[in-house]
Amino acid sequence: MFRVLDDAIAQLPASYRRKILIRVDGAGATHDLMTHLERLNRTRRNVRFTVGWTITAADETAIARLPETAWTDSLGQDGTATTGQAHTAELTGLNQRLDNWNTGLRLIVRRTRASARHAKNLTALERSTGWRYAIVATNIGRLGRVAGSHQPQWLDALHRAHAGVEDRVRTNKAMGLRNLPSKDWTVNQGWVLAANIAADLDTWTRLLGLHDQADLAHAEPDTLRYRILHLPAKLATHARRTILSIPDTWPWAEAFTLCWQRLSLIPPPT
Repeated sequence: MFRVLDDAIAQLPASYRRKILIRVDGAGATHDLMTHLERLNRTRRNVRFTVGWTITAADETAIARLPETAWTDSLGQDGTATTGQAHTAELTGLNQRLDNWNTGLRLIVRRTRASARHAKNLTALERSTGWRYAIVATNIGRLGRVAGSHQPQWLDALHRAHAGVEDRVRTNKAMGLRNLPSKDWTVNQGWVLAANIAADLDTWTRLLGLHDQADLAHAEPDTLRYRILHLPAKLATHARRTILSIPDTWPWAEAFTLCWQRLSLIPPPT
């Protein structure tokens, strides 16, 4: 995990390594990772992180001690309050587990209404209160001049934006990562590399060529494949020119042409 993290940071241009935000799900709630994240800080590098926190009996005891007035409406990704649907609160001062962790670590707890789908996995506290709880650990006290960045609601929304990574994992599976084709390690390495290249091309095509096309900017791979990549066109050569003929009846002909023009204007890498 440490090597993957360090390699990811090394890929960033030097000017973008000065202020880094790292978000990790519950698998990252270990002493080793937290310590490593803190050690990534340098004189000219400021590393902030949010990490999912595995809830134990000690955490639930701290949650139970929270007064009802400590809970406030959480925020959606657009900044609006999720009135009555979910709440957040600061748990830092009530949880004795923090004594054995990094200095300056904060705990933000979120609660959402428990549904029938989660009934089998609820703890005794969750069954008695009717809420499901999740905790995020962070070393963020305040982000520079970002207004409200010290508030639990803001930090909770910041961490939940990490769910976009899971979306990319899902779409990458649709690009070929769902199944490996061989029992041979080397063959599978090549397959994974090719699938990741395809996923990158899918992403950059949408970001650079289709960013203002409402139905394509965030399209799933299957949608993009049907509307743009599997084009019902005819490629011909005439008078030393290559001509691509697209039927006027194809609904996404204009989007394809616009995307092609934009991508053609990108200068080759040097």
